Amino acid sequence: MDIYLIRHTKTETVNGLCYGQSDVALADSFVAEARLIREKLPDLSADCLIISSPLNRCIQLAQTFLRPIETDERLQEVNFGDWENQRFAGIDANMLKNWTENFVTISPPNGESFNDLCRRAGSFWDELLVKKPAQQVLLITHAGVIRALFAHVLQLPPANAFKFRVDVGSVHKLQHINDYTYIHYVNQ
Repeated sequence: MDIYLIRHTKTETVNGLCYGQSDVALADSFVAEARLIREKLPDLSADCLIISSPLNRCIQLAQTFLRPIETDERLQEVNFGDWENQRFAGIDANMLKNWTENFVTISPPNGESFNDLCRRAGSFWDELLVKKPAQQVLLITHAGVIRALFAHVLQLPPANAFKFRVDVGSVHKLQHINDYTYIHYVNQ
């Protein structure tokens, strides 16, 4: 099973905005960016399955493939809780410092930690591998989820997942065959 992890395109947000699970608009460059993503992929197989985060920035990209789409809540970006749609500069400096130094284990108020995200993304991944629903699967999601999946597949300490660069509009290919997952490429 070939699995492509695809990060959504650029968003139309102000710099420094905390918007994990908030629905935000896509940048005006969406059509061109979506075309570039499709060009990075091989021809889609007849049974290609597209699974997307339910957030609009991912759904809109998934729709450009003109195939049926499944959504899964576990593919959403990290939940910033009370910090959603706030600028980082407006968050209490001591709380923000504590979180940035301990984001793997500490969550924003009413949000989730990176460990929480890793658990839900790992649950999704394990279920996908058991079901083996198609020869080709496109997962349209977010940087945090892609990093969490890399940590899960490679059995890395979660903090080490941030050593992976995950650009907007990037494609990452994994292949699961004979009960083993290979990473073909990262951040194309």
